[in-house]
Amino acid sequence: MTKLKSILAGATALVALALPAAAQTNVKIGILSDMSSLYTDLAGAGSVLAARMAVDDFGAAAKGLKVDFVSADHQNKPDVGSNVVRQWIDVDKVDVIVDVPNSGVSLAVNGVVKEKNKVFLVSGAATSALTGPACSPNTIHWTYDTWALANGTGSAIVKTGGDTWFFLTADYAFGQQLEADTSAVINKMGGKIVGSVRHPLNSNDFSSFLLQAQSSKAKIIGLANAGGDTVNSIKQAAEFGIVRGGQNLAGLLVFLTDVHALGLDAAQGLIMTSAFYWDQNDATRAFAKRFAAGNKGIHPTMVHAGVYSAVTHYLKAVSALKNAADGKAVVDKMKATPTDDALFGKGEVRKDGRKIHDMYLFEVKKPSESKAPWDYYKLRATIPAAQAFRPLADGKCPLVGG
Repeated sequence: MTKLKSILAGATALVALALPAAAQTNVKIGILSDMSSLYTDLAGAGSVLAARMAVDDFGAAAKGLKVDFVSADHQNKPDVGSNVVRQWIDVDKVDVIVDVPNSGVSLAVNGVVKEKNKVFLVSGAATSALTGPACSPNTIHWTYDTWALANGTGSAIVKTGGDTWFFLTADYAFGQQLEADTSAVINKMGGKIVGSVRHPLNSNDFSSFLLQAQSSKAKIIGLANAGGDTVNSIKQAAEFGIVRGGQNLAGLLVFLTDVHALGLDAAQGLIMTSAFYWDQNDATRAFAKRFAAGNKGIHPTMVHAGVYSAVTHYLKAVSALKNAADGKAVVDKMKATPTDDALFGKGEVRKDGRKIHDMYLFEVKKPSESKAPWDYYKLRATIPAAQAFRPLADGKCPLVGG
C-alpha cells in the first residue's frame, strides 16, 4: 500500500510539472514628472503614489499582472523628457508613460511613444493640441486641457462682467495654447483682449509683467500659467495692490496645492475649473485620506486623481488583452471600454484620445468658510461631460474622419 501511494504521488508530481504555469502579464509603468521645480507639488512624487495606489486597488497581482515602476524628473525640458522615454522603452522595456506636467515635454514624448508603439497617459499636461493636430493613436489625454479651462473659467468670468482682459502668459506651449483658447471664448462672447505679455517658465520676479497688466486698465488679468508661476503672480499682484485698484485676477489653471501655498487670505474668491476635488463625495474623501497619509499630509490635486484613474483603466485593458506589448492595441481597447472609477465616475475615451467626464467650476472659500485643513473649495457649477471638452469635430485630429 505504501509503495502504491509513493507511485501515485510521483505520478501526480509529474502531471503537475507537465501543466503550464498560470499565465502572467508583465507591465512596466514609467511616471515622468516634475520632481524638483514649479510643478512638483501638484504632480511629482504624488503622481508616483497615485499610480501605485491604482495598481494596489485594482488587485493587479491577483489578476495575473506583474507590475513594475520607474520614475524620473523631466526637468521641464523636452529633450530631457524624450531622451528618458527612449531609454525607458528601448532598454528598460517600459510599456506606458504616465503624467508629464509640461505641455512642451508632453508633445515631445507624444512623438516618441507613437514611434515606439507604446502608451502615453497624460494627466499633468494641458495643451489641447494633444487631441488636436498632434493627436496620436497611442495617447490618451486624461484629466483636463486648455479648451476645458478656457470654456469653464473664461466663460464664467465674462458672463459676470469681466469682459476686458490682459494676459500674463507662460512662454511655452501650455501658456500659449491656454491664452489662445481663452481668447477665442472671450471674443466669441463679445469681450475684448487689450494686451498680453509672456514670461519665462519658473519666474521669480513678475513686477515688470504686472505693471504692464496694471497699466492696461483691463478688468481681468488672466494668468495663463500654473504651479509656482501662478502662486508667485498672485502674491506679487497683492503687493502691487492690483485687486484693491479695481482689477481682478483670473487663475486659468489653479491647483489645490497652489491655494494651500497662497493661503485663503490671498486666494479667496478665485474661480477655477477642475476635474476633481478631494471633498466631493465619500469615495474621493476616502482616497484623499489614504493619499495624504502617504504624501506628508498633502491632499491630491486633479493631476494625482487623473493618474490614478488613467492607470486603473489602462490595467483593465491590459488585463483583458493579457498583453501590454502593442500600445495601439491597448489604447484601442481603452477607447472601446467605458471608463468607470471611484474618482471620476463613468466616462469614455473618444477617437481623438480625449477622456470625457464632468468638469467643475469652483470658488476658493473665504477663511471664515473653511472648516478644516484643505477645506478650500465651494462648488459653483457642474459642467456636464458633453459640454466640458472641445467638440470632436472641431479639434482637427487626423484620427477623426469626416
